[in-house]
Amino acid sequence: MKRTIPLLITSVGGIILILSFFIPFAQEWGETVAVWFDILAGIAFILGGGNLLKTQLKKISDRKPGWGYAGVTVVAFLATLYVGIAKVGVPPNEQYPDKAWSGDYQAEGTPFWWAYEYGFRPLVATMFAMLAFYVASAAFRAFRAKNLEATLLLGTAFIILLGRTYAGVWLTSPLPDDSPLRLETFSDTIRDVFTTIGTRAIMIGVALGIASTSLKIILGVDRSYLGARE
Repeated sequence: MKRTIPLLITSVGGIILILSFFIPFAQEWGETVAVWFDILAGIAFILGGGNLLKTQLKKISDRKPGWGYAGVTVVAFLATLYVGIAKVGVPPNEQYPDKAWSGDYQAEGTPFWWAYEYGFRPLVATMFAMLAFYVASAAFRAFRAKNLEATLLLGTAFIILLGRTYAGVWLTSPLPDDSPLRLETFSDTIRDVFTTIGTRAIMIGVALGIASTSLKIILGVDRSYLGARE
């Protein structure tokens, strides 16, 4: 039953959502299944938070390498959770001024908003700034003209980068302003035409992969979400 019931729920829910998209009278069924999804998502958030605390507290208890970072993670998680749930410092809603909890916990100036704007966002920006060095290193290795594909990638990257600099504009400045051979215009053409073509092809492939994987899950062929034994 531990495997049969999840399989039935997944299959029935997936089939109903597909039918509700194509059949008008099944739209209410789809809305009901969407509510089921919201309930399961709420439970998943609780389980995810519990798993986070479990793994980080165990790391602190065992004094594993990096346990100090685990302590920071636990403190930040609990503080953010308390501020968000208790709506600390949230101004009341204009319609219900006498209700302290009626306001939006994400309102500007609230502790939750402050933690996100001045804590989380700078950390994310710092992380991506550090990743730029890894991206530069990977690009240096990838842009070696070992074969035709690598040569095309190297040439395209060089044209786009040069077209975004003053040197690229200066080199082709003798050409007419409407000439497609000007580096800034040519780089825009590569970005707007050729890059778009490649992006759409990739998205079509991703969509087909998602559809096939979803059908495998709905039909019970793929049971990996039930555990390693499946």
